[in-house]
Amino acid sequence: MPPPVLTHFPRSIDILLQLTQKLVHFSAIMEYIDSAKNALRTDFTWNRVGHLAARGARAFPQASVEYVLDKFPIIGWLPRYNYRWIINDIIAGLTIGLMLIPQGLSYAKIATIPVQYGLMSSWAPSAIYAFMGTTKDLSTGPTSLISLLTAEIIEALHGEEWSPVEIASAVAMMMGIYGMAIGFLKLGFLLEFISLPVLSGFISAVAITIILNQMDSLLGEPNVGDGTATQIRDIFQQLPQANGYACAIGFTGILLLTVLDQAGKRWGEKNRIIWFLSITRAFIALVIFTGVGYAVNHSRGASENYLFDVAKVQADGQEPPKVPSAALLSKVASRSIAVFVGSAVEHTAIARAFAVRNSYVTDQSQELTYFGVTNVFNSFFHAMGVGGAMSRTAVNSACNVKSPLSGFVTTAVVLVSIFKLVGTLYWIPKATLAAIIITAVWPLMSSPRVFYGYWKTSLADFISSMIAFWVSLFVSTELGIASAVGFNIVYVLLRQVFATVRSLPDPQSSTSSELPLPLSVPHGDIPSHVNLPPDVHVFAFTDSLFFPNAYHAKHAIIDTVKTLHVPIFNGSCGLEQERQWSVTGEKRIAKLRRQAGITGDTHLPPIGLLVLDFGRTNHVDVTACTHMKAMVKEVRMYGGASVEVRFANMSEYVRQRFERAGWTLVDGWPAGSDGGSQDGNKVTRVFDSLVDAVVAPRQLSTRLGTSGSEKSSGKSVKEGREKVSMREQV
Repeated sequence: MPPPVLTHFPRSIDILLQLTQKLVHFSAIMEYIDSAKNALRTDFTWNRVGHLAARGARAFPQASVEYVLDKFPIIGWLPRYNYRWIINDIIAGLTIGLMLIPQGLSYAKIATIPVQYGLMSSWAPSAIYAFMGTTKDLSTGPTSLISLLTAEIIEALHGEEWSPVEIASAVAMMMGIYGMAIGFLKLGFLLEFISLPVLSGFISAVAITIILNQMDSLLGEPNVGDGTATQIRDIFQQLPQANGYACAIGFTGILLLTVLDQAGKRWGEKNRIIWFLSITRAFIALVIFTGVGYAVNHSRGASENYLFDVAKVQADGQEPPKVPSAALLSKVASRSIAVFVGSAVEHTAIARAFAVRNSYVTDQSQELTYFGVTNVFNSFFHAMGVGGAMSRTAVNSACNVKSPLSGFVTTAVVLVSIFKLVGTLYWIPKATLAAIIITAVWPLMSSPRVFYGYWKTSLADFISSMIAFWVSLFVSTELGIASAVGFNIVYVLLRQVFATVRSLPDPQSSTSSELPLPLSVPHGDIPSHVNLPPDVHVFAFTDSLFFPNAYHAKHAIIDTVKTLHVPIFNGSCGLEQERQWSVTGEKRIAKLRRQAGITGDTHLPPIGLLVLDFGRTNHVDVTACTHMKAMVKEVRMYGGASVEVRFANMSEYVRQRFERAGWTLVDGWPAGSDGGSQDGNKVTRVFDSLVDAVVAPRQLSTRLGTSGSEKSSGKSVKEGREKVSMREQV
């Protein structure tokens, strides 16, 4: 037997080897940990994530409070409400309520649901908008666009176990869910992927489809089929079977509505009675022809004996709330996307347009939040989807409405009609509803001149508008807008794939090489010895300008101008709390100035000259040209009509696009000119370089004296310019 020491010796060696291996593994692990720590300390991305997380954690409490308050703008503007405005708001609310009664009934008819549900869809939106809206003018409720797209979904699900009203409510809920998701997360920029030409073609096709759908009621023709081609054929084939009484009611209604509309446009500003008759023309037609329907039909017994068809409105007040079924929601979820996109773009576009017209600021994300909340709420009350309506918004603005409080009056008017007037509305002729619908949607169609403008400006924009128009008209609106957006996305990708590369110097060009230009004072960036006057602002676009980024670029310019320059005090601009109900724009500019380190506006200069550098812009489209026009208009509303706008470093291709879009571009001031011409608002001058654009003589009315604002611009402006320099690179 070997000694015990020799017996345990191999085992000890094994243990030592195992310990050594573990130490080696531990050492490798420690080296890995040290390497990871070093990577975390030196890695740029991780450091940036940590910095952003820390900054977010510090800002979270205050930002959370501001976020919640922003969802209820009434908290900001109600304490500043001027009670002298109450008369204007009551008149506007009554007027919109009287418009909503016939329009709600008519748009429910388009949606192929019982017409009384149009009224049930109309009472809540105005009241909710008073709490959550960011414009004073916007009127929300049923619209022709939403009604038609809802009708298509109802037709697609025809024959299943759900009623048309249940399907319409489910569509409204899905619209609301999409709206809340985009609004609460501030993703409103996603809607900018719908270019203006696509929207024009889509809405024009929708308007034609709506008119065709009403022809059977207008003419009293039976058995008109579905689909554009079938409807056109059946309408003409069945003209001999048309109901003469229905034709008389319908065409007389169109004549009455048109005469009152044109009278209001011609004499409304001079005569308030004519103006009121014009804006309430739909309600007047409803009252007159409902009386006719009752007079000639109530003694004829059964409805089969009526001289013409009537609406047969039947309801016993507002029905109790009900949640749409989950199975139905899953059925309509994908189909509701087109309804949401079309109505949300329409809603936000109307809000922006009237905010610019009446000199206040709207919040697109908050409008989408309201859009979502309202449609979800409405869906519980057997209602169809709702959104902003152009015709009612225009009337609301014409009534000189002062705040969204008018919505409470509108809600009261609609509720009275639901509970007290439904029996009377039974006798509305269907031909009268058709006449109201046709005259309401006719202005939505873009004229051929608009499409010809797209043709002149950009072939791609024209093609996208035609795809949206023809596919929506003859196939489906859902596929029409999807195919047009798809075409735009493919076109943008192909432009990037087949990007043009030029050699320098270009043998085809008569100009010298562009390589030395940055070193040349007359053609390069602004040299340090050139003093930029405080009333001059230069913006450089860093990429192509087209439909996805044009709206953002426009607002980046406007925000910077309002941050670093004071407005002209002419009654339409100035301190917002002194002139308008809205505080949205005031809060936004105050926040931007805090971020820029500007503590007050007493030392800020006005804006006199705006220079846009297109040196890195190789492509623009119709949407970009349109947004730039809107930007110039807003800047001049803020800074005064004398603000001069100049372009610099513009390629021939980009210049031609602007000119074909309706811009009048001329080369910079002639040699020896003193800038005395006053045509700055009619033409836009184009210069070869930023230096030329900045130092060239200006119009006499836009020159800033050195004794005033130039001396008072001060340190705050200089620091502010440094902090917003990143914003200036649009």
